[in-house]
Amino acid sequence: MPANPTKDLATPRWPSDIHRMTTPEVIPPYRLVRGTRPMLLSIPHVGTHIPEALRGDYTDIALELADTDWHLDRLYAFAQDLGASVLQATHSRNVIDLNRPPDNQSLYPGQVTTGLCPTETFRGEPLYRPGRAPDAVETARRLDTCWRPYHEALTIELARLKALHGCALLWDAHSIASYLPRLFDGKLPDLNFGTAGGTSCAASILERVTARAQGSGCSSVINGRFKGGHITRHYGHPAQHVHAIQLELCQSLYMNEASPFEYRPEVAARLQPTLKAMLEAAADAVMAPGH
Repeated sequence: MPANPTKDLATPRWPSDIHRMTTPEVIPPYRLVRGTRPMLLSIPHVGTHIPEALRGDYTDIALELADTDWHLDRLYAFAQDLGASVLQATHSRNVIDLNRPPDNQSLYPGQVTTGLCPTETFRGEPLYRPGRAPDAVETARRLDTCWRPYHEALTIELARLKALHGCALLWDAHSIASYLPRLFDGKLPDLNFGTAGGTSCAASILERVTARAQGSGCSSVINGRFKGGHITRHYGHPAQHVHAIQLELCQSLYMNEASPFEYRPEVAARLQPTLKAMLEAAADAVMAPGH
């Protein structure tokens, strides 16, 4: 076990990290800070980097990065003080979506959604110039250079936390514009909890989490339009003492939803105590007997 479990992965800890972290011209696909409590905060869509070699393939709309889960690293900055491990992506979801399965199977059959290497925005606008969308070879390259390293780090960190504590809680953090008529009707609830229809997390843990949202003034729903993406569905195994919750936030709770997508600290400050209370409840609940 590392002597300092909270040290950032800027110091390589596995052979697979060494090339990524010591090649100066390559931005690593993730950042990981290890914590001391049995909780991992995953932020797979906060990245904004698009490699220079790819930028010419994208439309001007694509380069606005409107579908980014903006500023979640700042919104959840308190997580490290709680002792949580924090894993966040560096590359844009317009390059590859870390919350989609590697075979690109739809998470919501019959509903409009975006794929592993998205070709359009949530609003249906093209991301690529004509003839420039990634082919199978390019998709495989992005899987190897971005998708697999993130999931390798996620897998290893969950295993470390479980080895230390006998259990682990994965909190997959997301945010989205409040109004997206192409994806859902009307305004989205403020807090959208997803546990893959109740299969990725014990109901008693989710109940303790959602109880902390009561009285916050935020509307909420459980397993509504967003039931949890690939990360929640793949890594949440309550029978193995690993629980996963996805929280999809309305971006109006903490930022301006129009370009240039500014963070609003005075608004975010009203939300952060609720988020902090929910994460604390999750970390405590996962350690309770029976979980």
